[in-house]
Amino acid sequence: MKPSAAMAAPVPVHFVLPGGIDDPAAPSGGNVYDRRVCQGLTAAGWPVRETALPGAWPQPDAADRTRLARTLAALPDDSLVVLDGLVACGVPDAVLPQSGRLRLAVLVHLPLADETGLPPATAARLDDRERRTLRAADAVVATSPWTARRLAAHHGLDPRRVHLAAPGAAPAPLAPGTDGAARLLCVASLTPRKGHDLLIEALSGLTGLSWDCEFAGAPGPDPGYVAELRETVARRGLTRRVRLLGPRTGAALHRTYAAADLVVLASRAETYGMVVTEALARGTPVLATDVGGVPDALGRAPDGSLPGVLVPPGDPGALAAALRRWLEDAALRHRLRMSARRRRDMLAGWQTTTQSLAGVLEQLRRQPGRTA
Repeated sequence: MKPSAAMAAPVPVHFVLPGGIDDPAAPSGGNVYDRRVCQGLTAAGWPVRETALPGAWPQPDAADRTRLARTLAALPDDSLVVLDGLVACGVPDAVLPQSGRLRLAVLVHLPLADETGLPPATAARLDDRERRTLRAADAVVATSPWTARRLAAHHGLDPRRVHLAAPGAAPAPLAPGTDGAARLLCVASLTPRKGHDLLIEALSGLTGLSWDCEFAGAPGPDPGYVAELRETVARRGLTRRVRLLGPRTGAALHRTYAAADLVVLASRAETYGMVVTEALARGTPVLATDVGGVPDALGRAPDGSLPGVLVPPGDPGALAAALRRWLEDAALRHRLRMSARRRRDMLAGWQTTTQSLAGVLEQLRRQPGRTA
């Protein structure tokens, strides 16, 4: 993508990110997205100024909130600023004082109250703070059509201020798989929202069939949850069949994907599900929960066929039934694999994502009354 001919001069974009964005021990879809668009904007001629802020976002301590407030206050008037929603949405007190001075776009990867396991009072408090932050922003960027609609409706936002910049999919070789059926893979951080516990329950009813399942993902903030997963795997007698690999990035992640016959995502909530398109980029079918933006990510092949299977969220019985069909029905596996390969050719790349975000920034740059 070339710089816009309409741009009189390069305009810096200040990108405020959560700390640890490039930490290989804590990979996440949000971090991958942020890194890709920062690189894409730079390649397109936008000078990107990154600020990564450590903190327990979206519920930081007072020192972290102060650091964010000072970071924003130090920016020149009319600066273009993209705030990762994980950092911004929970701290309107740090963001709102700058909302009339800076041109702010908030990038929402996951509505804060959608995180699984939050106490109701905490979820309500985060929801209110997010609403205040997003209403003060000049633009809101969502990562799926479902998320864009939900944010506009739930927070009472003008839909014209809510923009879509869906994640891209990097090209990848076709995955050879293992035996065409038995190697299952779940790529997701080990948090309750991702539903590993539901997947383990579903797998425990398939002990009479040939399969193994790898969990590739970094532990979440609650070490007790990971310990519970390990205990459940042992109690169900699945120690030799379910393997917790820890975080995987780069070549190691590519090898893990290449060995998979089916990618499984059992999320309770999901705004998009980048793992879905990462699997499809390799021609690998997907079994996922029909939640949030996952159907947008899965899409359909040109002939209208689904390149995977969607099941209701929070239903290990439905998940087990779909896994059993996959393992027992060779004709189904063939149809899904062929559909996934056709869908592979339709996936948009990260350049499309960058173009969408650049379009939002260009709109902000040209807002009436602005000086940039």
